[in-house]
Amino acid sequence: MQKVELKIAPKDWLYIIIIGAFFGFFISLCFYFVSYDLQNISTIIFSTSTAILISLFAFFLITISNKFILPKVEKRFWYLISFVFSFLSGFLGFTFSFLLFSFGDFKILHIISAFWIYISITIGFLTFLVGLILHQFISMKYKNEEIKTQVLETKLKALENELNPHFLFNALNSVSELIYQDPKKAENAVIEISKFLRNAINKESLITLETELSMVKTYVNIENVRFDEKIVLNIENIAEYKNIKIPKFSIQLLVENAIKHGYLGKVLNIYINFSKDKIIVQNDGKIANIVKFGTGLSNLQKRLELQNVGSLSHQILDDKMVFIIELK
Repeated sequence: MQKVELKIAPKDWLYIIIIGAFFGFFISLCFYFVSYDLQNISTIIFSTSTAILISLFAFFLITISNKFILPKVEKRFWYLISFVFSFLSGFLGFTFSFLLFSFGDFKILHIISAFWIYISITIGFLTFLVGLILHQFISMKYKNEEIKTQVLETKLKALENELNPHFLFNALNSVSELIYQDPKKAENAVIEISKFLRNAINKESLITLETELSMVKTYVNIENVRFDEKIVLNIENIAEYKNIKIPKFSIQLLVENAIKHGYLGKVLNIYINFSKDKIIVQNDGKIANIVKFGTGLSNLQKRLELQNVGSLSHQILDDKMVFIIELK
C-alpha cells in the first residue's frame, strides 16, 4: 500500500494558509457591511485569524493522518478518515478561535455566542467540502506530474536505445576474427562485452560518475581489440567527484566519438578531467574544424537537457579536440 494517498508539498500548504487568510478577510468584510455593530477592526481580526487557525489545524491533522494513520488502515477507510479530519479542521479551528478571542472584548463574539457551536459544526462541513475540492485538485496535479515523468522517461529510453548498435556490431565482428587467431583474447573480449551490456541495461538513466567511468574503461578495452591497444585512456583522479550523477553513456559517447573521428592509425590519447561543474573529454587525434552534432552528440545534448543536468559544448585547445559537459 502506498504510504500516503494525498501528498501536499510545504509550498502548497503555504499557499493554502495565505488563501485562507484572504478568505477570512473577505468574509469579515461581509460581516462588516451587514451590521453597523460589526464595523470595527476586531471583526476583521477575528475572521482572518479564524481562517488562518482552520488552515493550521488542517495542516496539523492531515499531516498526522498521512504519516501515522492512513499507512496503518485499509485503503477503503481512507475517505472516511479524510472526512473526519477535514471536518475536525473546521470545527476545532473555529472553536479554538472562539475560545481564544472570548477573553477579549469582541462585539462579533457577543452576537454569535448563543449559537457558536452550530457555527463550528457548519464550518466543519464546509471545510470537508473545501477539502474534497482540494483533494481533487492536488490529485490532478500529481497525476499530471506523473504523466509528465512517464513521457520524459519514455523519451529518455528512446534516446538511450539509439546508442551503441554500431559499436556492438564492430565488437562482435572483432571477436569473430579473434576466435581463430587468439581464442584467449576472444574469450576476454566476450567477458568485457558482457560486462558492458550488464551496465548498459541498467534501468537508471542517471548514474554516478564512478559507474560511468567503469563503463568507459570496459568500452575502451573492447575497442582495443580492434585497435591493437592504441587507444590510451587518461583519467584524472575522481575521488572528489565520483558521486556526481550524469546521464548514462555521457562520457562513453564522447570517448566513442573521439575514436570514431580522431583515430589516425597511431596511438590516440584520450584525457578525461573533472571539476565541480564540468567534465572535459579531449583527445590528441584528428582536429575537426567543423563539428556537426550527428546522432550520438545530438542524443547526448537532448538527454542533458531533458534531465536538466547541463549542456554540451566543444572547442579546439592546444591542438586537442575538446568536448565539455557543463553541469548545472
